[in-house]
Amino acid sequence: MQTNLVQQFANTAEGQEAESILRACVHCGFCTATCPTYQELNDERDGPRGRIYLMKMFLEGQEVTEKTREHLDRCLTCRSCETTCPSGVQYGRLVDISRGLIDQEMPRPPKDKWVRWALARVLPNRKLFGLLLRLGQLFRPALPEKLRTKVPPRKEASPWPEASHSRIVLALAGCVQPSATPNTNAAAARVLDRLGITMVEAPAAGCCGAVNYHLSEHEKGLERMRQNIDAWWPAIEAGAEAIIMTASGCGAMVQDYGHLLKDDPVYAAKAKKVSELTIDLGAFLLQQDLEKLKVTQSPGKVAFHCPCTLQHAMKQNGVVEQVLTKAGVNLAATKDKHLCCGSAGTYSVLQPEMSQKLLDNKLKALTVDHPDRIVTANIGCQMHLETKADVPVQHWIELLDQ
Repeated sequence: MQTNLVQQFANTAEGQEAESILRACVHCGFCTATCPTYQELNDERDGPRGRIYLMKMFLEGQEVTEKTREHLDRCLTCRSCETTCPSGVQYGRLVDISRGLIDQEMPRPPKDKWVRWALARVLPNRKLFGLLLRLGQLFRPALPEKLRTKVPPRKEASPWPEASHSRIVLALAGCVQPSATPNTNAAAARVLDRLGITMVEAPAAGCCGAVNYHLSEHEKGLERMRQNIDAWWPAIEAGAEAIIMTASGCGAMVQDYGHLLKDDPVYAAKAKKVSELTIDLGAFLLQQDLEKLKVTQSPGKVAFHCPCTLQHAMKQNGVVEQVLTKAGVNLAATKDKHLCCGSAGTYSVLQPEMSQKLLDNKLKALTVDHPDRIVTANIGCQMHLETKADVPVQHWIELLDQ
């Protein structure tokens, strides 16, 4: 694709990166076949190829309207198009860059700006989100049905193992997971303990930075990344062998630290090391002896939902399924595994209509084989699926922690 960026963007690092991504696109359109929003709306502007043209127009100085932004906002950033693309177009990076620049050039209406500001202040703040969630759970019976379904029932974490082993791995507590699904990391810690591995959380490590970064608050997102690097660094220097991700949305972000901070003179080398150490829990377990993790009590037929961040961003499609199969879990057949469930970070709040359509589609695809439960690998997907599922929804590691 030929490009002619205006000087305003051509002389910046982000503009140059966007230009290189644009030039990789050959207009083939394979991406439209796997784009969830294009499948629903059948509009070229709501598919990756059309959105690439819209972003190209903006970067070349042509007029951008609220309609343009609407099509870009409807993108889930699921990155299914990246898995499909034969040319290796880094569409997710292009969208992040373009959305950020458009928001600078054309401020959003006050209401939209306020909602995004609130999301970017509440979700990454572990204590504030936890407090608001507890209040919602306390008054859940009195809430209107539409709101009540958004508030997950209260869950408790089972005890972390007390043993200490020579093999140490780090974990990210994150922002939403500690209060919404507190048993996820506890279950992972107990499973790893059975393998002779100690998993520890660095108390000062918080939100991975994805919420802020994907809401165009790039510098705030980078600040959170630097804070996490500082929190993990002493343990990394002491020999921690990996940073285990139990939420693939966070995993995808942390694996990008090296790229996003590559020009930071203080953090570039550390960020690169952190990204190299980051691995999804499923991929880590697949490297271990899984004989000790055989399931002794059958959880019934299990449908696995592979989050977009796991299969399209972290490139770990099929890995968790291998772990579960080796552990003796009976996996149910599912359909349309490549399509997003509609959660997509803050998407379910900002684009509720499309999000609900995709959720209905995903639940149909996950239940074609009548499973007894659904498991997934990301907190956002878990909470989203749980709002409408007729069977229990949980993190897959809880199956191995019996």
